[in-house]
Amino acid sequence: MMLEYFRIRWDAIPPTRANPSDAGLDVHFNPDDASLAGAYLEPGQSKLFPTGLKFGVPHGYMLEVKNRSGNASKRNLLVGACVIDSGYDGEVFVNLHNVGTETQFIQKGMKIAQVVMLPVVHFRAIETTNDNLYAWYPISMSDRGTGALGSTDSLGNTVQSFVPHEIDISDDPKTSPKKPLPWELGDNLDDSQ
Repeated sequence: MMLEYFRIRWDAIPPTRANPSDAGLDVHFNPDDASLAGAYLEPGQSKLFPTGLKFGVPHGYMLEVKNRSGNASKRNLLVGACVIDSGYDGEVFVNLHNVGTETQFIQKGMKIAQVVMLPVVHFRAIETTNDNLYAWYPISMSDRGTGALGSTDSLGNTVQSFVPHEIDISDDPKTSPKKPLPWELGDNLDDSQ
């Protein structure tokens, strides 16, 4: 697949891939002011860093801006807001956070992030009056319930096997009468009614 890009400024560095098998393309800091050598990022501070690039992301895909492992592990620089949608026609900025304890100098031309192309599943959200969103098969095979962060590491948490609803495979779909489902999508499954 091809991804078109456009350099907004003449000195913008094209996106680069260090190794042919790398998932992402590196993007570089390209300040608006060509005379600027770089910018400081204080501990706890976040800033938007321009890349001088815009991308033609195909419909059905997105670019995700990801950390570069060296920046994250050696310089404590993490990427913030990270989705570039198809149809966005502006310059790509990288939101860098300094989560370390030392001031970092972001030099002009430095690799500041990588962009990875991902397919997008377009979905529509529908509201339900049933607050147990996973009470019906086949939406989920999980019985996590309200267990949040770290809940699967709790003592006494046991693995339960999933047993699907019984299906009579002897029924011939061409001759057997259709059996209606006991529910429809959107039905309120509350027993109180």
